[in-house]
Amino acid sequence: MPENRTDSVPAGDLTSPAGPGAAARTAPPETPEAPETSAPAGSPGSVAPAAAPRTGDKTGAGRTGDGKTGGGRARAGGASRIGGGAPGRRARPRPLRQRLLRDWQLLLMTVPAVGLLAVFHYIPMLGNVIAFQDYSPHVGITDSPWIGLTNFQWLLTDQSFWDATLNTLTITAFQLVFYFPIPIFLAILLDSVMSPRIRLFVQSIVYMPHFFSWVLVVTLFQQILGGAGLISQMLRNNGYDGIDIMTNPDTFLLLVTAESVWKDAGWGTIIFLAALAAISPNLYEAAAVDGANRWRRMWHITLPGLRPVIVLLLILRLGDALNVGFEQFFLQRDAVGREAAEVLDTFIFWRTLVTGEWSYGAAAGLVKGVVGLVLILVANKVAHRFGEQGIYKRS
Repeated sequence: MPENRTDSVPAGDLTSPAGPGAAARTAPPETPEAPETSAPAGSPGSVAPAAAPRTGDKTGAGRTGDGKTGGGRARAGGASRIGGGAPGRRARPRPLRQRLLRDWQLLLMTVPAVGLLAVFHYIPMLGNVIAFQDYSPHVGITDSPWIGLTNFQWLLTDQSFWDATLNTLTITAFQLVFYFPIPIFLAILLDSVMSPRIRLFVQSIVYMPHFFSWVLVVTLFQQILGGAGLISQMLRNNGYDGIDIMTNPDTFLLLVTAESVWKDAGWGTIIFLAALAAISPNLYEAAAVDGANRWRRMWHITLPGLRPVIVLLLILRLGDALNVGFEQFFLQRDAVGREAAEVLDTFIFWRTLVTGEWSYGAAAGLVKGVVGLVLILVANKVAHRFGEQGIYKRS
């Protein structure tokens, strides 16, 4: 009898105390075979099978646990290898040759655009070398004498250059305040129109002036706001003096801004409408359920959704601050005078093509390009400080 109870203790289990009932006390409570240890005494056949499963369960559970742990380690190792290594470690980039072979179809599609950009933009930049020469088209670039920074010295001491620069910056600042926000609000207004037919009709109307030439736009405004225009005739017919806004230097800033708004504000809404389409409607529905009115939804959902696009276009507009256009001001320069309508583009035209001072005009154009590049970099840096991506990502 004692020998049978002693044999029921699993072999090699040094932690089990000797004595009656030791095997039952050491068996884990979750093992279902534990009640089988109470087999009648004197039946060896019944004791040995009870001990074997208990030993197998215990060691099997250990092996199973180890297997689970090992499998977890194996899966974790596999996941780390798939993910590129330990967290925080970047995957090694593919070699340049492999990336070119992988994307050769896309690269082939960009060849025409890159070719046009190179032929009409980058290769002509080599001609800026004449800004440091006393260039003459009769002798060419290679035989024109070098004069260093003399053209830039003349440019910086020319009062007409500073007058044109001041007019350009004034027009840019005024249009940045009174013209830049108009496409944004117009896009929000069009996006809130529920009827697709009305929206399509309004979009067609506001897009159409973009395809008119500046000659047609200036002529249209002349027929309305000129001395013999529609408004002046109506005033004279009612006993008042006529007005001539088209030849008034004091109102020229308002005039060119109104012309730009009428011509291009509708076209500028396209990119903002695309940004509005990317905002999830679920945000508006959740805000409406929470009790937010139309103004709250616009302030907390619409405008934050448009903010990256607004910042991007604002940076590009600041970089283009010295380019307010040529044709619009060239057509109205004689009507209002050089003091009001002279901008950098018209200044370069008159000082280069009319007088033949090619090097002087090239120096003015180079200064304008460098200032524009600096403005873009500064504006992009400010955008990064405010947490926006800008025109390129932060390194």
